[in-house]
Amino acid sequence: MAEQSSTNLTRREAVAMGIRGAGLLAFGGALGALAFDRRVEAETVWQIDPEKCIQCEKCATECVLNPSAVKCVNVFPLCGYCDLCTGYYIAQPAALDTAAENQLCPTGALIRRWVEDLYFEYTIDVDKCIGCARCVKGCYDYGNGSLFLQIDQERCVRCNRCSIAAACPSRAISRVSADKPYILRTRTRTG
Repeated sequence: MAEQSSTNLTRREAVAMGIRGAGLLAFGGALGALAFDRRVEAETVWQIDPEKCIQCEKCATECVLNPSAVKCVNVFPLCGYCDLCTGYYIAQPAALDTAAENQLCPTGALIRRWVEDLYFEYTIDVDKCIGCARCVKGCYDYGNGSLFLQIDQERCVRCNRCSIAAACPSRAISRVSADKPYILRTRTRTG
């Protein structure tokens, strides 16, 4: 009789140990999946593909930050350094001149600096830039496309689900590798 009760007890112990083991395995799997998900999230960042961006102005309004983490950048090797830059001035002003009322940026974030003769350098004051894409649209439609939007990784709070990406009609925002966090335009637009 004593042998039978020890066999039943051993069976119970075996079943209990199996259940505990399965529970630990499931718990370990859940922790591993969580760690993997966080690792993938840490290895990628949100960014705008300048080839897909349609300058819809949603970057300025849909970001959880105010002002937006999206900023304009200028790729100087592509810039024409134009006197009448259509990223800086309204493309079809009342008069073709460099009057202040023809400036396109609502916040004055695009800064024009004389270089020589009729050549000017255009830089962006990122603290003033709201990511509205007006300068980008002007440069893209009438210029060579050296101005485009990028998510400033210094400012971005790395939302799990980027609110701008959710609102982007052209699906220009996606996760990219954190070791290459910027997608730069390397050639002028094709027209």
